[in-house]
This record gives sequence, structure tokens and C-alpha cells, in this order.
Amino acid sequence: MSKFLTEKYSFIKPYTPGEQPKDKTLVKLNTNESPFPPSPKAIEAAAKAAQTLNLYSDPENTDLIDAIAENYGVAPSNVIAGNGSDEILAFCFQAFCDEKIPAFFADVTYGFYKVFAKLYGVEAKIIPLKDDFSICPEEYYNIGGTAFIANPNAPTGMTLSLEQIEGLLKSNPDNIIVIDEAYVDFGGESAIPLTKCYENLIVVQTFSKSRGLAGGRIGFAVANAELIADLKKIKYSYNPYNVGAMPQAAAAASMRDKEYFEKNRAEVIRVREMTVTELEKMGFTVLPSKANFIFARANKISGADYFKALRENGIIVRYFDAPRINEFVRISIGTQEQMQKLLSATKKILEERV
Repeated sequence: MSKFLTEKYSFIKPYTPGEQPKDKTLVKLNTNESPFPPSPKAIEAAAKAAQTLNLYSDPENTDLIDAIAENYGVAPSNVIAGNGSDEILAFCFQAFCDEKIPAFFADVTYGFYKVFAKLYGVEAKIIPLKDDFSICPEEYYNIGGTAFIANPNAPTGMTLSLEQIEGLLKSNPDNIIVIDEAYVDFGGESAIPLTKCYENLIVVQTFSKSRGLAGGRIGFAVANAELIADLKKIKYSYNPYNVGAMPQAAAAASMRDKEYFEKNRAEVIRVREMTVTELEKMGFTVLPSKANFIFARANKISGADYFKALRENGIIVRYFDAPRINEFVRISIGTQEQMQKLLSATKKILEERV
């Protein structure tokens, strides 16, 4: 850190992204990416768009937003696209939080919420998860600020129902509720239909997980037109050309390729349930996940030791050395073959500990 960094940023602890190893022989189960490549139609569309890279991309993301709006049955005026869902979340912090409007979120949740609060000078109001790691929605009633709720939550994979989310919305008519649905396609219920009934709801999603475009960096939000206009005001004050031509084209084609999406989503869910069953047979505690990852505790070995032992066996998962969750590891769901390697390595590790 140089002496020139301003004081207001010198104390920020930045978000730590998951490791992206150069060794391609490792089984990579640490960053919740799709184990499958993008839709062939997305690849074809991106290649075609590459021919236009001498020009700026469409700042309105017209075709992409049309594809999203068509898929979810909303108007284009109800959608904004961004450079990953992280950019959309950053817009939400800038538009709907300030020194008078705090941000509310869980103690165990997506780590960027805390970073954004610090970055934008917003007071963070932390609401602890219950002992079973579930969110207590009643604790978010009448909060007097903007709530950020990952649903499914990360890293637990647990969900709130639409009825519970609707209760949050009804109890907070003067507060914005941001539902971060990065993992919703793997078994959760999207709150997007509720955006037609509640003016205080913003639903954020990403193309990084279920649509296999993590490297494309595309996210979006759905909300009433007035809230979207607020977010666009932030966008056009910061980076009008925020989504490149190739990612726009790839994402639009991916959204329209429903058959490919459904096939891969179903396979991830199937492999997740198989993995949970086998780990539980080995004595693991696994939280009920509706995401493309699981949060698991070995019981016979510490979380840190299990993480290290898997690495020694050529498998990378995610470990958080933090209170309440330092006995767990987060395991992304890969292909059937990758998860069989994880299970075989786990069996070997546990046997060596006996």
C-alpha cells in the first residue's frame, strides 16, 4: 500500500476471490462455476460479435435485456444488465444506501456486502443467522434501511420461501429489499414475479453459474421501472458501456437456449443430491442446499485439515477461516466424474485418520 492511498480506503479489507489455479490437473471445486461450457449458441453469437469489436458495445444492452425480459415475462424497462452481478450490487449500494441509510445483511453470507458497505461509507447492520444457519426473516421486518439477502444464501446454500420474502416486503414499504439470486436456478424459487406487485423489491441474478458464463461477467437486475431508472442513473454516471459486445451476445443467446440450460441445471441438481447422500454416509453434516454447491462438515476431521488433505489429493474446495463456519468447507458441484474423485479422496482421507 502506497502513502498516496486516501485514508478512507486504507482500512478496507477487499473481497478475496476463489483461487484460479494454473495447474489444470487439479479438480477445481472452489468457485461455484458451471462444470459445463457455455451453450454452443452462446459461443457462436460471441464469435459473430467479435467482428464488431472496433465499435463500442450497445450501452442499452438492447438484445440482452429483451432476451431477459422475454424469459421472465417482464418489460425491458424492468431490467438492467451489468458487468457481473457484483456490479449490479455495487449500483444498489450506491443508489439505495448512504450515511443515513444503512445496509442490513447476515453475518454469514456473501462477503462482498461487507466490502461494498465499507467502500461506499455505509453503516453495516449485521443480523446473525440462527443456530441452524437459516435466516430469520422477522429480524428484517421494519428495518429502517436497505436489506441485502442472498437467496439461496452463500456459503450455506439455504433458502427463504417466496412467502417469507413477501412478508419482508410487506413489512418494509419504505425500505428496499435486494434479493441476490445468484444460485436460484438450482432449486430455489425466484422472487422475480413479486417485482410486479412490490415497488421496494430488486432481484439480482447472474449468468456465471447456471448459464456457464462466469468468464463473460454478466449480471442483471429485475425491478419496477422507477428502481431500474435509479440504477441506470448510477450506471451512466460511472460506466455507460459496462457490458462488452461479446458478453452481451453470448448472454442473450444463452438465455434463449432453454433446452441446454435445463439439461445442465438438472444434471447439477442430480449430482449434488448424489454427493450429499454419499458424504452423509461417511458421517458428514451437510446443510440443505438449493445451490450448485454444498456446505459440509466432516465431523471426524477439522475443516482446515480436510481442506488441506483434499488439496494434497489434487482437489480444491473453499475454506473460510471465520467464526461459526471454520469447521465447514464449501464444495462446488462439478461433473459426475469430478465428484466421484472427491468422494474417493474423502474416503481415503477419513480412513487414514482412523
